[in-house]
Amino acid sequence: MWKKSIFQILSVAFLVVISSCSSEFEKLRKQDDFGLKYEKAMEFYDKGDYYKAQVLLEQIMPFYKGKEEIEKIYFTYANTHYHLNKFIMGAYYFKNFATTFPNSDYAEEASYMAAYSNYRVSPKYRLDQTYTEKAIDELQLFINTHPKSERVVKCNELIDELRRKKEQKAFAQADLYFKLNDFKAATHTYQSVLKDYPDAVEAERARFMIFKSNYRLAQNSIELTQADRFQDAIESYNEFTERYPKSEFMKEANDLFQASSDRIAKLNAE
Repeated sequence: MWKKSIFQILSVAFLVVISSCSSEFEKLRKQDDFGLKYEKAMEFYDKGDYYKAQVLLEQIMPFYKGKEEIEKIYFTYANTHYHLNKFIMGAYYFKNFATTFPNSDYAEEASYMAAYSNYRVSPKYRLDQTYTEKAIDELQLFINTHPKSERVVKCNELIDELRRKKEQKAFAQADLYFKLNDFKAATHTYQSVLKDYPDAVEAERARFMIFKSNYRLAQNSIELTQADRFQDAIESYNEFTERYPKSEFMKEANDLFQASSDRIAKLNAE
């Protein structure tokens, strides 16, 4: 009973403190003292209370337009969006800052954060990659406009990671066509992956799957077209083995090659 009473007292006290803080902030929000709001906004930001800082900064920005403090206010405002995980809005305000204040001490960081915010929005590889492409473009833009920045190394690392994600999505699409027995589409998509990503991590598997897709296409074709299609499969086999003579897929490749050769011989004998 005693413990329960203590808990109730502490709960009430906590609510009173929260209510008091809330009412104080509301009073501050409704004031016309922009200097005080500026000071408090920065205090809130430094303490990690990004929501309150954002509210106050948004109120005072019109008043400080054209004044010395506006750069810090706008840059901090953009940062509050980032810290609140509002990356799309953060990217917008960072980019707008870099465009509006190109000579600012914050300009380089704002350009980087515009790109990095888009990177944070980039989804898993199976989802739509619009923001992945946008992030790559923004990171490359940063590299082009700030070639001597110490952030260039990080930007290149992020670009490689994002391109790998797009590569994974392309491979997943090709694999799906293969699983759906759409071997012609699978072949075309694996070929596109190699064209778009010549240094792809899974280039070896892609070339093997081109051969395997050609083999399955020939296998499932009408007899009239089988000879030509099995010949296409053999040509893709030759290209694969020439590039990867010690491939982990070699045993299966050799088995399919032999089956293709046997089928061509049988068709020619008929």
